[in-house]
Amino acid sequence: MEENLDTVKNAKRYWIKKSKGAIMNRLYMVYQENVVPKLREEFGYKSIMEIPRIKFISLNMGLGEGAHENKIIQDGVKELTLIAGQKAVPTRAKKSIAAFKVREGNPVGCRVTLRRDRMWAFLDKLVNFAIPRIRDFRGLSDRGFDGRGNYTLGIKEHTIFPDLPIDTVDRVKGMNVTIVTTAKTDKEGKTLLKLLGMPFVR
Repeated sequence: MEENLDTVKNAKRYWIKKSKGAIMNRLYMVYQENVVPKLREEFGYKSIMEIPRIKFISLNMGLGEGAHENKIIQDGVKELTLIAGQKAVPTRAKKSIAAFKVREGNPVGCRVTLRRDRMWAFLDKLVNFAIPRIRDFRGLSDRGFDGRGNYTLGIKEHTIFPDLPIDTVDRVKGMNVTIVTTAKTDKEGKTLLKLLGMPFVR
């Protein structure tokens, strides 16, 4: 975390070089070296396999207007791909809704699921770059937990991510970020994310 975080265009900002030339995500190293021992001490896990870890991160962007205008879907997929660092795919309506003039199979959004290295790189970016740029930010609510240690964060403006050139964004879009963990309870999940830098309201 000691690196200069001002150079957002430098792709190496999420990674650090260890001995023997190995390159690892710095947030993953924080998890291994600092978070794991603290979780084990606080919750008294007997086996290393019991210690909560992050399984994957899912990003979803709802684009209801895209059912009538294909360019909205194309822009959403392109922008979510830039944010995630992995190709996003369109999501389609599972059933027709006459009130919204949506037919089954129409594209209504886009999504992407991140695992392993890309997951850690995105979480690093979310915690250290994007969240601090939220307007009038006062901390995250812990109401986003689902009872099984998984957390969903709603983002109103996707432009908080430094990967998006502002002059190319036609409209501000909202998105959901779901962090799925192996924690059995919300308390364990919250402690895990808090130790990784998620700024929850005290």
